[in-house]
Amino acid sequence: MSAKSKNTAEPFEKSLERLEEIVENLESGDKGLEESLQLFENGVGLAKELTGRLQDVKKRVEVLTKEGKGKFKLEPLEAE
Repeated sequence: MSAKSKNTAEPFEKSLERLEEIVENLESGDKGLEESLQLFENGVGLAKELTGRLQDVKKRVEVLTKEGKGKFKLEPLEAE
């Protein structure tokens, strides 16, 4: 993800809410085939984006908690 897209991306939580809405719409079963396919494609793209963002955060946390000689001090992340 480029620096520009990071700055303009919506907050992670908002994207996650959008993904949850897509899943709820698909689970309802009241959408037609074409609309369901479009929702599914949007959901897959959003899930990939969110996964990438989580991986980026994980790397940043590892760098921040790195101890000398290439060893990491693993610490659980606390929920907010």
